[in-house]
Amino acid sequence: MKQLPTKEQILDWIKDNPSKSSKRDVARAFGIKGAAKIDLKRMLKELTDAGHLQKKRRHFTGSGELPPVTVLLVDAPTPDGDITASPMQWQGDKPAPRIFFIAKRGDVALKEGDRILARLSPSADPDFKYEARLIRRIGTGPARVLGIYRAGSDGGRLVPIDKKARNEFLVPAGETGGAKDGELVEAENISGRRSMGLDKVRIVERLGDPMAPKSVSLIAIHEHGIPDDFPDSVIAEAEAAKPVALGKRTDLRHLPLFTIDPSDARDHDDAICALPDEDPKNAGGHIVWVAIADVAHFVRPDSALDREARKRGNSSYFPDRVVPMLPDALSGDLCSLHEGEDRACIAVRIVLDRAGQKLHHEFFRAMMRSPASLSYHQAQRASEGDYDDATRPLAGPIADLFAAYASATKARNARQPLHLDLPERKIVLAEDGKVLSVNFRERFDAHKLVEEFMVTANVCAAETLEAKKQPLLYRVHEEPSPEKLEALRETAQAAGMVLAKGQVLKTQHLNKLLDAAAGTEDSELISMSVLRSMTQAYYAPENFGHFGLNLRRYAHFTSPIRRYADLVVHRALIAAHGWGDDGLTLAEAGELKETGDWISQTERRSMLAERDTTDRYLAAYLSERAGDEFTGRVSGIARFGLFIKLDETGADGMIPLSMLGREYWAFDRDTNSLLGEKSRRVISVGMPATVRLSEAAPITGGLLLELLEVDGKPMPKGGGGRKTFKRGRKLSKSRRRKKK
Repeated sequence: MKQLPTKEQILDWIKDNPSKSSKRDVARAFGIKGAAKIDLKRMLKELTDAGHLQKKRRHFTGSGELPPVTVLLVDAPTPDGDITASPMQWQGDKPAPRIFFIAKRGDVALKEGDRILARLSPSADPDFKYEARLIRRIGTGPARVLGIYRAGSDGGRLVPIDKKARNEFLVPAGETGGAKDGELVEAENISGRRSMGLDKVRIVERLGDPMAPKSVSLIAIHEHGIPDDFPDSVIAEAEAAKPVALGKRTDLRHLPLFTIDPSDARDHDDAICALPDEDPKNAGGHIVWVAIADVAHFVRPDSALDREARKRGNSSYFPDRVVPMLPDALSGDLCSLHEGEDRACIAVRIVLDRAGQKLHHEFFRAMMRSPASLSYHQAQRASEGDYDDATRPLAGPIADLFAAYASATKARNARQPLHLDLPERKIVLAEDGKVLSVNFRERFDAHKLVEEFMVTANVCAAETLEAKKQPLLYRVHEEPSPEKLEALRETAQAAGMVLAKGQVLKTQHLNKLLDAAAGTEDSELISMSVLRSMTQAYYAPENFGHFGLNLRRYAHFTSPIRRYADLVVHRALIAAHGWGDDGLTLAEAGELKETGDWISQTERRSMLAERDTTDRYLAAYLSERAGDEFTGRVSGIARFGLFIKLDETGADGMIPLSMLGREYWAFDRDTNSLLGEKSRRVISVGMPATVRLSEAAPITGGLLLELLEVDGKPMPKGGGGRKTFKRGRKLSKSRRRKKK
């Protein structure tokens, strides 16, 4: 009989041969036959009992090892767009291994939360222990779920906070994570092969009281997977940064480059000033300077700061907090153009003629010192002759800046960008996070001035980089699709207006429609419809122009503190001018497509999180006003109901079809309207409406409304019998307030 191997030899062989790890494979490898197999079985059991091996069905793996075929959970894509996965079950002492997924031609597209059966092999990449290849996808679902934990006799249930979620989740006993009934929690899906009944989840984090005011933005941050904690290496790198010396930089500290921002601005990354052009050949012209914080000096390619900034893509702004792209040591200090402090910048000198047309421009890597940090309100008042201590010393520079803007407005009007100037909502919070008021921000010429010169600076960046044949990321905004244009045309026609057909669409055609609606009751309807017809802007290394601004080339340059795209453009300018070794590298230039795709995703992620937060704050603000009546307009129609945008707050509420009286309503997709079968009444987008608030759900951000009147005509009494709102919860009792 052949001598049995030692336990160490068995372990070494299994480690080297993970795909051949059954008892039969081990016996065959060591030539073990007959009765000796009994001894081998005993040795394998002893190794398993001692924790050196794990038995999965008929295969053995080393402790902390995965079997060659296993079930994986697909993780969120990396900033580079790669797909990684984690084992659904893991029993090792160390953290579960990272697994790199390699797709082959014909594989189904995977998304975060998918469960797959995969074949594993050792990875040559030191960042990953295994490589995985798809055998089949066995289930789909969210990887992480935010919800309210409801305790039960055997575990409990998770009620998701997403108002679009249809099902609850089971929380098995032992997977509650110590959560208490009613707590806001984050859970991960642990369901294996799709089966009958509810999916199962494991609670991985307790987030506290869901009704606490400051939980609102926290919910959105977790729900959308926005990174909100900086790794220690990133913090250390930021805190080690030092102020910049003048060196070879152009000294612009003599210029009155001041910042104009919202009064509650968290960072200041742009400064502007204007001077009359003394060149007699440009009588009545102006020289405009735009200076932007030199973030590229501090955030070097492939540093810890750079990798984290790219991962985040942009800052995310909420009423009660900001999730910054860069740590505060940079975003709030060295990269912020504080009053009276020397700050490194990249500046562009722009020469405008008296009609506001740009004659030429030039970029500089420079040093500046802002004489003041003004709010929009301060700058506006000063332009009208109402000075305070901060603006009085800048009376001349402020007048010059507004004079330059008056010229630039002429050129802007001739260019005809879209005349969309929609109101911006402002939520005012108390110190404890409770909503004090909801209103709309005032729009001053000071706002438009800053926006106009930032747009001009962005155009200059794109033109310079193109001229120097330097790769860059454009901000691309393509024209509307024919389908969306046709829907807009029908909306305009319903409002008694015309959008011409059969011609190449230009912004001036849409502006005629917007101008015709201005000042009428259909103004907001037409503005919203034009906005909805637009495609979403994105970042790309190829130039397809910017339709909304009516510009041939456009690149984001003016906000590198809060947008990674702008940092890329700064590096491109540094490389193009030979200003230093911190410019765009060849490796970065080769990955611009992937970078553009990724940061376009992170931008949309932040927009959704910010919108969801606003919805929840509005619902919290209105939650004590159930039973009150509000005016608004029909803002959307779907097969299941309609949406009303309230005039007072801009909040959107839903009215299910079952609540629209005792008749059948047919949805007409072509005209985006509802038609009553008996009454023949038509409800379409833009119609004025009076509604009663039935319920506001702060956790989901949902508002349930009752339609009282539409287009000046009362609705018939009597609903369709639906008495519940989201997963069977009873409606709160209406409380009519006495009319004064």
